[in-house]
This record gives sequence, structure tokens and C-alpha cells, in this order.
Amino acid sequence: MLHTRIMLDESEIPTHWYNVVADMPNPPLPPLAPDGNPVSPEQMLAIFPGNLLEQEMSAQRWIEIPEPVREIYQLWRPTPLVRAHRLEKALGTPAKIFFKYEGVSPSGSHKTNTSVPQAYYNKQAGFSRLTTETGAGQWGSALAFAGQMFDIDVRIYMVKISYEQKPYRRSMMQTWGANVFPSPTNMTNAGRAALAADPDNQGSLGLAISEAVEEAASRPDTNYALGSVLNHVLLHQTIIGQEAKKQLEKVGEYPDMVFAPCGGGSNFAGIAFPFLADKAAGKKVRLVGVEPTSCPSMTKGVYAYDYGDVSGYTPLMKMYTLGHNFMPPGIHAGGLRYHGESPLVSQLYHEKLIEAVAVPQVATFAAGVQFAKAEGIIPAPESCHAIRAVIDEALRCKESGEPKTLLFCLSGHGHFDMASYDRYLSGKLEDFDYPKSLVDEALKGLPDVDWPPKAA
Repeated sequence: MLHTRIMLDESEIPTHWYNVVADMPNPPLPPLAPDGNPVSPEQMLAIFPGNLLEQEMSAQRWIEIPEPVREIYQLWRPTPLVRAHRLEKALGTPAKIFFKYEGVSPSGSHKTNTSVPQAYYNKQAGFSRLTTETGAGQWGSALAFAGQMFDIDVRIYMVKISYEQKPYRRSMMQTWGANVFPSPTNMTNAGRAALAADPDNQGSLGLAISEAVEEAASRPDTNYALGSVLNHVLLHQTIIGQEAKKQLEKVGEYPDMVFAPCGGGSNFAGIAFPFLADKAAGKKVRLVGVEPTSCPSMTKGVYAYDYGDVSGYTPLMKMYTLGHNFMPPGIHAGGLRYHGESPLVSQLYHEKLIEAVAVPQVATFAAGVQFAKAEGIIPAPESCHAIRAVIDEALRCKESGEPKTLLFCLSGHGHFDMASYDRYLSGKLEDFDYPKSLVDEALKGLPDVDWPPKAA
């Protein structure tokens, strides 16, 4: 009998998160203050608890998962690894296609893997309130759920275009007790400035981050929680790739290529980083981040120090960026509408240890529909980006006859994204290939700092 759904027992949930920093050829570059000097731990403690800050700065290979976090993980983990037999047959490819399905979490995506530990550590540190931003609503939903698990108030600045496109994501967050605001708002200096400049501002993740950070920094009982980009967030997601490796071992398989959608980097890191450890040990495996052509931070951005938000409240991070003033179009993969890429993912891409491709919006939805017809699961628009790249690779295998093993992260379901599918099915969805001239314009605002400092 062919293996289709490959499962692990609850006892096989990983006991530790994997820290890729331990296997990077060069140490990560430090976050900087606007004066060009490394940010001090004291400055970071203004919005993060000490235990998460330790993880952010750690080079330790394995970091233990607290038992209360593992107990909540058991509500949905381990997640299934599925062999996409029907998609393979529909494509007529000799490639084997596996997907790790993270849509079985309470919030419907991989984001819950980090929202739970972030809420736990903040509760342990004595904080009763968290602020955050959300694009597609997956991160906001995940943090709202985690806040409910640990009795923490959650306040969410949701990118306005997504707030309007995804009302049921908002309802989800409110069901778990969170307060949700369409960003930009009139509640913060950053929001008021954005609305003064453009009353019809659709919002962006960078702007929503500014609002959430501003509120967190203004109250002693409040911290900020981020759903992607930072090292500790990527660390928590590595539970995905660790489980996938165990599941593939059960059926005697190992991937030639690993794919994941890539916005801020947590999804990609979650499934790819544990395989990077194998690559560091000499194993041949290609790791591919897939981004939208309308927000192409790695494939069209520059590798430079930049702010993680619009208003410059965050430290400067060395990353692939389109410029913190970049305003992405209102594409329907809201979780990928971010101007920068995780510093860890960026450094690995810069050092050519991972790859990146950009795919257009209409083609990603075509891939999502094809996948749904074959495998039954309607994927989130973000996940459709990985599916598009996997289908393209599987078709190349069809031409070449190569029987590659392809693995991707199906990061969430698309049940709250049917308005986007409706636009695709009615022919109203359009591609937007972000022009280089607009990227160049946004990059003019990059801070003039670097590390290590240039010699005088």
C-alpha cells in the first residue's frame, strides 16, 4: 500500500527547537541603533521579555521547549506529512511531492508554533498585555488564541486592506478575546502621520508594526510580539522541519528540494532550517524561498541595514529590503506583503546557501486551484506561492525524467480567503510586477549605516 498520510505520535513532538545560528558559516550581524552602534540588551528589553531576548541572541544549537508549551502544542501537533499522489498523477511527473500541513492548528496556520511560546514567556515575565500587527490575519489569529491560553490581553493592528478583505479573520481574533484595529489608525503617532499624508492609506505590515511597537513602548504592562522576521520567531518554527525529517525517515525518503512561501521568513525557516543543518554536514539539498513578484524583497531588493517598520521604531537589521518606505500593492497574499526579509534568511541567501524565486499572483492562485482539485485542501494564498514553485519544478522533472523528491510547507488553509479565490475565479485578479523604478525610489530612504563600521 502506498503511504499517503505519514503521522507521528504525540510522544514524538520535538523536545527542543533548532537554532540555525549554530551551523551558519558566519555569525549573524548585530541589530543597530540609528547611530550605527549595536543595540544594547537593555534597549530591546523595552518591548521583549528577557527569556525571549536570550533566544534572540543565542548561538546554542538546541533550546528546550518548556513543558507547558509542548502541552498546548499537543492540541494539534504533530502535524501530518502528506504524499501528494493525486497531484503527481495530474502532473504526470516522476517527482515525488510531499507537503507538511500546518493548517490543522487552531488558528489554521503555522503561526501558532511561535504565538504559544511568546505568550508563555511574556506571562512568565509578568506581562498582562501584548500588542502586534497582522497582515493576512494568520498571525493575529494565532496570537489571539495564545493570549486566551495564557490569559493575556491582545491588541492587534491589522493592515487595513486585509481588515477589509478578510472580515472573518477579524472575527476569529475577536472570538478569542482580542481587540482588532484597521491600520493605520488615529490611535498612534505613526498612524496619524500616515493618514495625514494619505487619508486612503491601505496600510502595510511595516506601518502596522510601527503602531504596535509604539503602543507597547508606552506602557509598562505591555510587550510587543512579532510573528516573523526575528531570530526567536524563526527558532520556534523549526518544529515543522524537525517533524518532517522524522516523517520522511519513516518512509525512507529525503528531499532533493524544500520549498516554502517567504514573506518575513518564519514559514520558510520553519521547514528549511532543520535541513540546513544537514546541508552544513555535507548533505545535498536545495532550499527555496518563494516570494510574490509584487513584493520581491530577495529577488529585487538590496542587502542593507534597514528599519523593520515604517516609522523607524525598530532597530536597524541587515536584511534584503525594498526600503522601509515601500508600500506594497493590495495583493491577496497579505502575509507576504512585507518590505524586508528575516536577517537570518537574508544572510543565508546572501551567502548562497539558500535560493529564492518570485512568482506572479494569478499563477499562484491557478496552482492553488489545481492543488485543491487534486488533494482536496484549499490552501492559503501565501501557501499557493510554494505550490506554484513545486508544480513548476515537478513539470521540469517531467521534461527531464528526473525522479526528484520535493517537499513543501502548506502553511495554512484558505477557508478565510475565499473572497480572493472568488476574484481569481471571476477573472478579476491581476498580476503586479513591482517596477524597478518604484523599488529604487523606496530605497532612497535607506539609513546610511553598516557593520562593521567602514574605516575612516
